[in-house]
Amino acid sequence: MMASNTARISNDDLAAELNAWLDAHWDDERRCEKGTDRLEVGSWLGRLLDAGYSVPTWSPQWFGREYDSRQARVIDDILKARKVFGRSQDRYNLGAVTVYRLGSEQLKSALLREMLTGAHSCLLYSEPNAGSDLAGVRTKAEWVAGPDGGEYIITGRKVWTSNAKGATYGMLLARTDWDVPKHSGITFFLFPMQQAGVDIRPINQITGESEFNEIFINEARVPARNIVGELNGGWKVLQTALAYERLIMGEGATERQGKVKSKVPPLVELAQRHGKLGDAVLRQKLAQAIAYRQLNALNMKRAKAEIIANGSSSIMSLGKLAMSRIQHGEARIAAEILGPASLFDGSDFKDSADMNFDSAKAYMNSIGGGSDQIQRNIISERILGLPREIEVDRNMPFREVKSG
Repeated sequence: MMASNTARISNDDLAAELNAWLDAHWDDERRCEKGTDRLEVGSWLGRLLDAGYSVPTWSPQWFGREYDSRQARVIDDILKARKVFGRSQDRYNLGAVTVYRLGSEQLKSALLREMLTGAHSCLLYSEPNAGSDLAGVRTKAEWVAGPDGGEYIITGRKVWTSNAKGATYGMLLARTDWDVPKHSGITFFLFPMQQAGVDIRPINQITGESEFNEIFINEARVPARNIVGELNGGWKVLQTALAYERLIMGEGATERQGKVKSKVPPLVELAQRHGKLGDAVLRQKLAQAIAYRQLNALNMKRAKAEIIANGSSSIMSLGKLAMSRIQHGEARIAAEILGPASLFDGSDFKDSADMNFDSAKAYMNSIGGGSDQIQRNIISERILGLPREIEVDRNMPFREVKSG
């Protein structure tokens, strides 16, 4: 914890302060802390955290400065421009954000700093029979007595978990009461991943990557003090965690990494390289694709301001759904530009290989964080105010719900 200066400060003064601090502590050329030969992640994240630049919208008690979204954007833009590691953890660190928003003071004191200085988290939500309907999770958590509130024994199976191998904690959704309706008997845990009883198996994807995993949990343990929110109140916690996940995905986190940054949109460069920019119909499609990205960027700014103020936002579903449309749409335009060459692949045909990869990768955005169909339901109910979808088992004790 830190006591940080939260006095109002102009954007210009804030930018000058941050740049001066970085000049003293950050090596732009080597991209590491000054006085070191390479980036020591924990040390650097701790320094950035203690300066108040890692989670600037949070309260001073928890490493922040209580800045608004505009001031946070000033910090984010400078850290991004100077390629500083560890920026915007108040938006991008899902585990830490969820603990900060809904964790107990004890849990924040015990784990928040660790989570902000290198302890990675993964998501243990979906199950083979509970993907679109996360309220149907059947991973069970059974309480046993012991010191400090006792602990829970976890048994179940999770799937589509990203980055599980190196995770310190899993954000686990588990069933703690089988005799109440499905939304009411779920608890959200911060689950230690590095223990006996946790079997992580990679899933091979069509892109050749293995970002996802299937997790088998057999009588593993989690302290009761690691509950986030209230016992049996995990559904509320999940909504906050999902809102931040959709924010990240709506900003394009699932797109191909390592793209060369350019002021010219990649699709325009592709059309130029292949002599297609003179096609008036294609130019119209390019302009529409660029407009979609710009519109989504504006919508995400609106969503970020709302999530900082309220802790959650249904607008995130608009951004995530829009990004799916953007990714699939741009892949189709790229295929049109390449024509028959879009059938090629491999290192000798880089443009074609990139197009094929992006086409396959787009489905990750359409499925992860709640499928496109789920986002449409959320938008219809929570933004447009349309009637809810009928759920015959919504008020039934979960023990009586039939499962295939």
